[in-house]
Amino acid sequence: MKWKKLFLFCFGLFIASSFAMKWMEPDLIFNHEPISIFGLELFYPAKQIEEIFTGIDARVKTILGYHLSIDFVFMAGCYPGIACLCMMAAEKVSNRNFKRILFCLAFLQLFAWAFDIIENYNLLKWLKNPVIGNEFGFYHTIVYSKWIIALIGVLMTLLAILITIFKKRKQQYV
Repeated sequence: MKWKKLFLFCFGLFIASSFAMKWMEPDLIFNHEPISIFGLELFYPAKQIEEIFTGIDARVKTILGYHLSIDFVFMAGCYPGIACLCMMAAEKVSNRNFKRILFCLAFLQLFAWAFDIIENYNLLKWLKNPVIGNEFGFYHTIVYSKWIIALIGVLMTLLAILITIFKKRKQQYV
C-alpha cells in the first residue's frame, strides 16, 4: 500500500509537469519550425543544437529554459514512479528471480534520474553558452542509458502484471 500512495503522488507530479511542458511546446520555434525536445535529447547532432541555441531569440530561450526547469519536476514524478511500479509488481510475482530483477530495476531508476539531471544540466549550460565541444558523446551515452533503464523498468513491470493476470485466470479455470 505504501508504494501505491507514493506512486500516486509521483503520478500527480508526472501529469502536472507534463501538461506544463506540453503547454510551452508551441512557443519553442526556431526558423519557423518547432524545436523537438526529443530531438535535443536524442536526434539532433551537436552542430544543430549549437545552431538552435545560438539562433533562437531571447523569448524562446527563456521558454526553453523554463521547459528544462520544469523537467526537473517531471523527473521527480517519473523515476520514483517507475521505481514504485517495479516494487508493486515485485510484491505480486512469486518467482524469486523476477522479484530480484524488479527490485534492481527499481534501484536503477536512481541512476536514470541522475542521468536525466546531467542531461538537463548540459542542455541548460549549452543554452547559456552554445559551445558543445567534445562532451557530446558522453551526453548521448547518459541520455541513451536513461531511456534504456526507464523503459526496461516499465516493460518489466508490464510483463509482471501480464504474468500475474494470466496466472490468476489460469487458476480460475482449474
